[in-house]
Formats: sequence, C-alpha cells, structure tokens
Amino acid sequence: MPTIGLDDMKAVRLMNRVDQKYMVPDSLLEQLLGMVADKYFVQQIEGELIAPYHTLYFDTNALAMYTMHHNQKLNRQKLRVRCYRSTNTTFFEIKNKDNNGKTSKIRIPIDPSMFEFCYKIPEIIEFVEHNTPYTFGELIPCIENRFKRITLVDKSMSERVTIDSSIAFYNRATGFESDISRVLVIEVKHEIGAPMSAVEQALHQLHVIPRRMSKYCIGTALTNPSAKYNRFKPKLLYIDKITNL
Repeated sequence: MPTIGLDDMKAVRLMNRVDQKYMVPDSLLEQLLGMVADKYFVQQIEGELIAPYHTLYFDTNALAMYTMHHNQKLNRQKLRVRCYRSTNTTFFEIKNKDNNGKTSKIRIPIDPSMFEFCYKIPEIIEFVEHNTPYTFGELIPCIENRFKRITLVDKSMSERVTIDSSIAFYNRATGFESDISRVLVIEVKHEIGAPMSAVEQALHQLHVIPRRMSKYCIGTALTNPSAKYNRFKPKLLYIDKITNL
C-alpha cells in the first residue's frame, strides 16, 4: 500500500467526526486489507508501518471512572499516560465524553522517562486537578495495556482508520493479566454525514457488525474479579468466541 507521513496526516482534521468501532478476528486482517488496499494510504513513522503503543490508565480504588462507563453515565472521563513508541513521545491524556455523546481529548507532553512517575510531575498534578474532579491523591495506576496499531487514511484525506492488534492487559491493582491478541479493534473516523467508506463496505461484506469497545473497560473486566461487568458481558462473550476460534 502507498505510505503517508506524519506531516501529511495533519491534513486529516475531522473536526466534526463520527467514530465507529468493530471487533474482528485477526484471521480477517489480510483479506480486509486486500479489499481496500487501492483506496487508502498507510501511515509510516521512521520506516515503521505498525506502531507499538503502551498505555497506563488511572482510576480510584473504587473504580469510579470504570463504573460510570459501565452504568452509561454521561459527562465521564478517562485518565491515562500513553507512550507512542514509534515517535518516542509520551503524553498524559484526559478523555472526556459529554451529554451529547461527543468525545474530546486534551493532553500535555511529558518526558518518556517519567511514564511510570507522571503522578510526581507538578504540571500533571495541576492538569488533573484543573480538568477533572479528582486529585492524584485518590488515583491509582490500574490497567496497563500494550498493542500495535496500523493507521490508514483514505485518498481523499477525509477518513482515518486505526487497526489495533496484539492487545494485552496487565492489572497493577490485582496482578492479573489477559491476552486478547486474536482480536482486532478497528475504529473508523470520518466526517458526520459522510457516505459509507470503503473499509465500512468491506466489513459489511465480511458480515462484521459495529461493536463499541473501550480497552480500559474490557481490560478491567477481564482482570479485576470484583469489577461489575454485567453490561459488558455480550462483548466479553464475543471476545472469548474469537479467542477460541
């Protein structure tokens, strides 16, 4: 597939976008890419087409943010530090979801060496306390995850597609691990009102339906026996079905 660099990616703004997620068996990846290869660029960073990610999520001891998501509360947040290893950049990020279902993200860069100790950085403490109802005194590191990402951009520069693979979780609070590496998480992002894209058409032809999926919530449900998971049970059963194909 033709490649695209980070500088050209800046043209894909998607200010009023809609996001759709899918969970797909990894056995479909080659077929899916073959169906859309002539319609998309693939992002390349420092010669790499598949970028490794490392993320650590924070929550309260009582899993306040996880529980709000599980209970479908609006105006909820997720707090995380993420290392984009291909570019050797690290950010502390706050993801917000409002009453209208709109998701936005704010973040500040930190030194990659402070990934494990971001809670000690005065700017991060102020950032969290200014933008959330939490303080770092009540937060603990919860779920750590690692995955690899392929990023596609359509040739009209109006759509971005991410394909996450090799997803694995480690729960720092419980010590439990979970590997769902046979599951691909595909997210399609394009302008509101845009017609069905080539990737969406291909997924439809492969009989894949949309399924929302939060890595933080699924990772917590899989690695914390005390976490409420009723609403996530259909997704967990589907992940188990893919894993045992």
